[in-house]
Amino acid sequence: MAIASVNPATLETLKTFDALDAASIEKKVAAAAAAFESGRATPMRVRGEWLSAAADVLDTDKRRFAEFAVLEMGKPIRQAIAEVEKCAWVCRYYAEHAASMLAEERIATDAADSYVRFDPLGVVLAVMPWNFPYWQVFRFAAPALMAGNAGLLKHASNVPQCALAIEEVFSRAGVPRGGFQTLLIGAAAAETLVDDERIAAVTLTGSEPAGSSVASRAAKRIKKAVLELGGSDPFIVTGTADVAAATATAVTARTINNGQSCIAAKRFILDSSIADAFERGMVARFEQLVVGDPMDEKTDIGPLVNEDAVRGIDEQVRRLIDAGGKVLTGGAPLKRKGCYYAPTIVSNVDPSWPIAQEEFFGPVALLFTVASVADAIRVANSTTFGLGASAWTRDDAERDSLIRGIDAGAVFINGMVKSDPRLPFGGIKHSGYGRELGTLGIREFVNAKTVWIGPAKT
Repeated sequence: MAIASVNPATLETLKTFDALDAASIEKKVAAAAAAFESGRATPMRVRGEWLSAAADVLDTDKRRFAEFAVLEMGKPIRQAIAEVEKCAWVCRYYAEHAASMLAEERIATDAADSYVRFDPLGVVLAVMPWNFPYWQVFRFAAPALMAGNAGLLKHASNVPQCALAIEEVFSRAGVPRGGFQTLLIGAAAAETLVDDERIAAVTLTGSEPAGSSVASRAAKRIKKAVLELGGSDPFIVTGTADVAAATATAVTARTINNGQSCIAAKRFILDSSIADAFERGMVARFEQLVVGDPMDEKTDIGPLVNEDAVRGIDEQVRRLIDAGGKVLTGGAPLKRKGCYYAPTIVSNVDPSWPIAQEEFFGPVALLFTVASVADAIRVANSTTFGLGASAWTRDDAERDSLIRGIDAGAVFINGMVKSDPRLPFGGIKHSGYGRELGTLGIREFVNAKTVWIGPAKT
């Protein structure tokens, strides 16, 4: 099976790679297992030096790494550079804080001494998506390596140059041979790898079907899994909100990464008293967005990842219209070379429609109108997803109701949902389970080992 870089802006095949054969996969898994065994006792200080060096590599070559993302999946260059910079941040964050996060925790009992220590699990297999080809990987890799684990990356098959670049970063940073490796393999080979006894755990970011398949396989082998799956994040604007600020943020929240983000705001739930003003402002801002060459610094919206993505989102918009939705702007693929879809807003959406329950992975915003905060929470919770949520209000009681009532892994008040190395990140319901980032994230792939020491004999 060929693994290829195809530029979605031009449809040009840039480079192809042969998938690893069984013998090559075996060598890499064996090297990972050996690296873990030989390096599990490496002092935290040394691991921190590796991560700090990785951050330096990322900063030094951020333009080159960013261009791989632009060429392979269409991310606008400004956003691609920012993504690489964020990866440097997460490396430095864990280099500085991992020791305190994994420090032994003393607990008073009837023992002479009792405590919990946090030991690494082993080789962690990461199955990662194309939409944030660096960040999705580094937010797993930085804490996993700092905890003493080894990493194997099965990246999306359309971003092989990004995948190889990540291995390059860790190699240049001094991570020992086998400590972090990229596997250019297909999905079937990755699922088979889950069965390997040398793989201690698996983490997956991707679609519901992929998560269900990999997690089921891991469960059969009694292995730890962390899943970050889809999202249809609500963006609630109450009658007391700063509508101008909410509108400005809403455009970025919906169109970041060309609208292809699990935590992008997708469903805009508006109090009837401010719905018209918000709608006018959002349409005006959408129509000012610059759609074009993702390598151009002026571009706001680049192409979708491939032609299938364009067909898929257009089919969803057609179904919205058939159900009664009203297109306010956009609503069709752009007539130009490449995988471009017009930034689109659809109003008059009813949350009971089946199409309104789906995730839209592209620059399409769905507008809902509600009569109260209670109605907004009900609509926000009406899908099977529960990743993130943004809510806008200037009333303390409304704020508290929204925080308590919304079913999601994260609720951001008067701000855009984002991942941050300092905060745990993950979802509930069909958006997955487990957490990345923060202290909870680094503790996902460790053995929380209870130690009880009785009194010494005299």
